[in-house]
Amino acid sequence: MCVGNRQAMSEKKDMEYWKNPNYGFIRGVASLGINYGQVGDNLPPPDKVLDLLSSLRLTKARIYDTNPQILTTFANSNMELIVTVENQMLPVLVDPQQALQWVSTHIKPYFPATKITGIAVGNEIFTDDDTSLLGYLVPAIVSIHGALAQLGLDKYIQVSTPNSLAVLEESYPPSAGSFKGEVSSVMSQFLQFLSSTGSPFWINAYPYFAYKDSPNKISLDYALFNKNPGMVDPYTRLHYDNMLYAMVDAVVCAMSRLGYGGIEVRVSETGWPSKGDPDEVGATFQNAAAYNRNLLRRQLRNEGTPLRPNMRLEVYLFALFNEDMKPGPTSERNYGLFQPDGTIAYNVGLSALATSSSTSSASISLTSSATKASKVEYRSLVSWMFAYLLTFQVVMRRQH
Repeated sequence: MCVGNRQAMSEKKDMEYWKNPNYGFIRGVASLGINYGQVGDNLPPPDKVLDLLSSLRLTKARIYDTNPQILTTFANSNMELIVTVENQMLPVLVDPQQALQWVSTHIKPYFPATKITGIAVGNEIFTDDDTSLLGYLVPAIVSIHGALAQLGLDKYIQVSTPNSLAVLEESYPPSAGSFKGEVSSVMSQFLQFLSSTGSPFWINAYPYFAYKDSPNKISLDYALFNKNPGMVDPYTRLHYDNMLYAMVDAVVCAMSRLGYGGIEVRVSETGWPSKGDPDEVGATFQNAAAYNRNLLRRQLRNEGTPLRPNMRLEVYLFALFNEDMKPGPTSERNYGLFQPDGTIAYNVGLSALATSSSTSSASISLTSSATKASKVEYRSLVSWMFAYLLTFQVVMRRQH
């Protein structure tokens, strides 16, 4: 059984930055990053993107490839980058020589001028439709790490793989978290690698999907980080006031069940769409703004989860831009904080000018007149008996 640390999280509400609504967007927060996807035909060039990220005081980003234009442009900046090995490359990179060639070509020429801090080997491989890829995952990870070590880069660049929450068999309550039996063997090998190298477990966690699938059973406030009664894990007696933290702790417990209780969990993706198809319940500007705004406020506190209150949770928002070429339902093209032309997609309190000029003097705050005007109290009438449903067993597969 996964037993939590019952030490209460420090509220830290006396901090001046928390009292002051005009405090800078990301100042002092080292645990927040953003996903910079490129599946669009109208996105700004990397230099304009870097200007935008700098204006927001963001210093961490994740990309879904090793785009040389981005790696070159981000050199000598303050931006830390996680890059990605595409899924189809895994069979090739099992070969240590091929992995060495890949690192020598895609990483070494840019490092350390470009602050590459992580390599994501594939994306959601454990739950990919192509089940043949799973057998290549750990060998490819090991080969890439070995190549980094051979080039003296392993001390600076972590290697892991982002996972869908669908990798869990059980996720409610968080203390019952467990991995699906069919992936447990490879998962144990993967966790052994993470443990031996000090690398994090990356999870793509979307409360939106859980709410969309069961809007009559799941509290919208709980999913959005709004004020709500929350729930108490019956085994650890820990209180959860939001779904994202419960998802993360379910992963912590799943790893503990396999004997790996000390691995850090980081959220490689989370977000909320601002628009969707008629059957995509909850995909609205108001909900997207509420989710991201509330998450940003939590990040300003450098919070941990109830199980790990003293370990700040690193989170990468999805996504920087709306990407018009992404396949799937309308929501897939509407996760961005910004439109491709740099204008704000919806107001989460980012008052930075989203143009190529005035980046150094941009003022970003957590509140604005537009934000205040849109502060709608979302009060769900749904009973908290959703606790007995498989709330979090939602297939959260995403295409990148």
